[in-house]
Parts: sequence; structure tokens; C-alpha cells
Amino acid sequence: MILDSGCGEGYYTSGLFHALTQAGLTPATAGVDLSKFALRRAAKRLPQGEFAVASVYHLPLSPSSVDLLVNIFSPLAAEEFARVVRPGGWFCYAVPSPRHLWEMKQILYPQPYENPVKQEEYPGFTWQSAQKVQGTIHLSCREDILALFGITPYAWKTPKAGRDQLAKLEELDTAIGFGLHWYQRVTDQ
Repeated sequence: MILDSGCGEGYYTSGLFHALTQAGLTPATAGVDLSKFALRRAAKRLPQGEFAVASVYHLPLSPSSVDLLVNIFSPLAAEEFARVVRPGGWFCYAVPSPRHLWEMKQILYPQPYENPVKQEEYPGFTWQSAQKVQGTIHLSCREDILALFGITPYAWKTPKAGRDQLAKLEELDTAIGFGLHWYQRVTDQ
């Protein structure tokens, strides 16, 4: 089973399911999130998946029932993840790179800061590798700019002046970047 922890509207959940299906596999796919609204959209996007309202800190799954747990920009609950990922299974953790959304941050803050990035060790898992994903996106309208802003942590902690500056933009080109950190569940002794 594949579990998307903090799946939101199921964008990545659906992408994983379809990529694996195209590779000839038939994955059981599930997602959890706190938002009932988002989960309704996820279920429409991927009718083959199972979605449940749950905190990442209390996953409604049996121990060792997950082959791959994916966590993309969501809260981390390493102990709970270790409980549900089977020995030998995988945990993929996406974290923002130092200059993820840098040009947006330059508008939001007088002195933008780089995101801290470091390789972490988590109990029950062994770090295997990290893959970097980088690029630039072009947002061609105010609605898209504000929608992207709204799904970031900056939406909660940006001063009003920064939000007002961003709301004036009609388009924005900004860097995107994140690391996919791969961990393997240790085999129980």
C-alpha cells in the first residue's frame, strides 16, 4: 500500500497511482489529511484511492501495513510513520530547498531567508539518498499567485505589507526546489 500523509486534494497521490499503473503495477493507494474539503476533492481526483480524515500523528492503519509512505511538505511524525511502514518499506520526505519560492519571498519580506536544509535521521528508518528537484515556474495571473501563496506557511506568518505587495502582482516567475529524501524502514531484529 502507498500512503500519502497530508495528501490535501490528492494531486501527488493521483500522480503516484497513475505512474505506477503505467509501469504495470496495481497499487493500493490511500491518503490522510485533516481537511474534509480537500479529501472530497482527492476522492474525485482518484476514485480508486481510499481517503480518511486523520492527523499524521495518529494514522488509522495497522502496524507494518504500508509499503511506501510519502510526505510532501506536511508535518512529520516519524514515530507514527515507523509504526505503519513495514520493515524494508520506504518513506519519502519532500523538503523545500534553500531558495524554494525565492522570488516570492523577496516580495513578501524585506530580508528573505533561506530555508534550512540538513539530512536528518529518524528512529526506525535509515537514510538512503536524496534527489534534488529544481526549476522555475511562471504564474500568469494574480489568482494563481495568491493560490500558491495560500498553500505555503508564509500565508500565516507574512506581515500585511508583504501580503499587500504580493496581491498587486499580475504575474510572477519564481524558483521552485525541494529535496526528496528517501528512508528505508529498518528490519526488526
